[in-house]
Amino acid sequence: MATQTVKVKNDESGSNAITGAAAGIGQRVSGTVTDAREFMHDVRVEMKQVTWPSKDDVISTTTVVIATVFFFGVFLAVVDWLVQRGVAYVFKIFGVGRESDGDGDAVVHHPYLLGL
Repeated sequence: MATQTVKVKNDESGSNAITGAAAGIGQRVSGTVTDAREFMHDVRVEMKQVTWPSKDDVISTTTVVIATVFFFGVFLAVVDWLVQRGVAYVFKIFGVGRESDGDGDAVVHHPYLLGL
């Protein structure tokens, strides 16, 4: 049985496989830097084309937003209070509610309401 030795030639003359891989990483990093610079340039160009609102527009729309939030906050607080009072009234009509025995285990002490 004869043995043959074959010499493999590397694509890059005078370098091994590790430096060949490192050269590929360097190209990718420089490509990433170039892409980032191009992206930032495009962002600057697009930002110059934006029509910005005037100071008066910003103040008026901010005032509208704050007033709307305040109005709906008060409105929902009133609705919540009314619903709470209505539910308490319905419970009072049907005789459901806290009893004064003071054990504090549950709000509803009537098992027939739960079907038990």
